[in-house]
Amino acid sequence: MGNKQSVKSHLENSQRTGVFQLTKAKLNEIPSDVFRVTTLRTIDLSTNHLKTIPTTIANFINLRTLILDENLLTQLPDEICRLTKLETLSLASNQLQTLPKNAWRFEVIKKQLDFIDLSKNKITEIPDGIGDMQAHEINLNQNQLEKISDDLSQCPRLKVLRLEENCLRLDEITRSILSESQISLLAVDGNLFDIKQLRDHPAYDQYMERYTATKKKI
Repeated sequence: MGNKQSVKSHLENSQRTGVFQLTKAKLNEIPSDVFRVTTLRTIDLSTNHLKTIPTTIANFINLRTLILDENLLTQLPDEICRLTKLETLSLASNQLQTLPKNAWRFEVIKKQLDFIDLSKNKITEIPDGIGDMQAHEINLNQNQLEKISDDLSQCPRLKVLRLEENCLRLDEITRSILSESQISLLAVDGNLFDIKQLRDHPAYDQYMERYTATKKKI
């Protein structure tokens, strides 16, 4: 009863504010009544027990921020690509192993999505197509990545890439990211190489030029 009353109260408030936030509520699923409020701009259901995201997530045509950190999600539905106004997607501390291959090819979400946090999951690979994203920052810290798609270096607006504590070899970082990307903040501690090896690479100076130029603007 307590959860139902809490959901009702938050829903009433969300209809006025466009924000539905219900964290640490021990939710096993997204309450069905939430999907009726299609005007929502922000949904934050962090620190619950969610195992799935229903395909009806596509109902939120005005959604700009989706935060589902610290849940039990193992996969994402392709329908997430239909959130055509989504700017921030945060799914840290779940149990994701793969990413939907079709989502990153959807033209509208490519243009809108600016910040992606997929840290602390079990992701082993990044699907092709992510290189066309317009994201400014992608966080993939603490996953199980062994390979990086060359697509990442082609992201035209990507400035911050976090890859700490994965299973990456040095050549996965040096192959294209240092010399061919726009990335100016690259976090790669805790992988299968020593940071000194990275700094000794001939292309590291190109990365440092971007890093220094960005620092000067701050």
